[in-house]
Amino acid sequence: MTITGTTGPRTQRPPAETAAPRRRRLTGEAWAGWGFVAPALVVVGGLTLFPGVWALVLSFRAWDGFSPPVGVGTQNYRDLLTDADVGAAVLHTGLYTVLFVPASLLLGVFLAVALNRRIRFVGLYRTAVFVPFVASAAATGILTTYLFSPQFGLVNNVLRVLHLPQQGWLEDSGQAMVVITIMSLWGQAAFTTVIYLAALQDVPAETLEAARIDGATSWQVFWRVVWPQLRPVTSFVAVYQTLQAVQLFDLVYATTRGGPLGATETIVYQVWTTAFQHLQFGYGSAIAYGLFLATLAVTVAVTLTQRRAGRTS
Repeated sequence: MTITGTTGPRTQRPPAETAAPRRRRLTGEAWAGWGFVAPALVVVGGLTLFPGVWALVLSFRAWDGFSPPVGVGTQNYRDLLTDADVGAAVLHTGLYTVLFVPASLLLGVFLAVALNRRIRFVGLYRTAVFVPFVASAAATGILTTYLFSPQFGLVNNVLRVLHLPQQGWLEDSGQAMVVITIMSLWGQAAFTTVIYLAALQDVPAETLEAARIDGATSWQVFWRVVWPQLRPVTSFVAVYQTLQAVQLFDLVYATTRGGPLGATETIVYQVWTTAFQHLQFGYGSAIAYGLFLATLAVTVAVTLTQRRAGRTS
């Protein structure tokens, strides 16, 4: 008796003469892709990687930009721990961060909720909110001076008309950082608004409608339904805005130049002053790397905390 069996379909292997051209074509496409991105890689590497490595080398040396560098080991970093000017700059940067980051988050949430409604000219309103974000630091600095100058500023003119006491603003050491924070919010609130607006549009409409049918008020809908879904976005925005806050330089340079009496001298402005005014490039590089290590530690700590919170929730 002859038993005939059935076999499944066999996969046909491509002939060797067709596989080789395919490999050559894929290799050619890979080289073409690297060719397209190579100029950008060169620019990015030249503007980030090389300066970073060179600054790290300089942080262990004393160099004024003209005479030959002299190796000092870790002396620059030891001086960094006892420098009163650097300590004051750290305090000013911390004050600005404490004022700016929570205010930017709250303002971003408020504007995003307001712009996430079906109202007339909503596109115009969204554009108006985003315009300050693309303005240059020089333009923001000129506007800041025009608004808050103690002599001819618009704000003091309004206070004068209302018969209210005029303020020193940018020339008052107790108010200058507050003014810097206000103008930073004017320029940076658009970023948090856009991020929160995108997150709000991802909240399912069915969930919101079900909460309203169950009798939840608008505040309860936001706090119990919407806000839990915004927490991951809030973590990202908080870290990003903190990194932006500790790197504040351009607005200070365009307005107060660290004054009055050093009240707005931030850590990055201290780096610029040390390196390019006092010509202490090695010590300025050490300050910059100290800032880098501090921000890296904070970022890693916040990221790990958020991951653990996400796992336990």
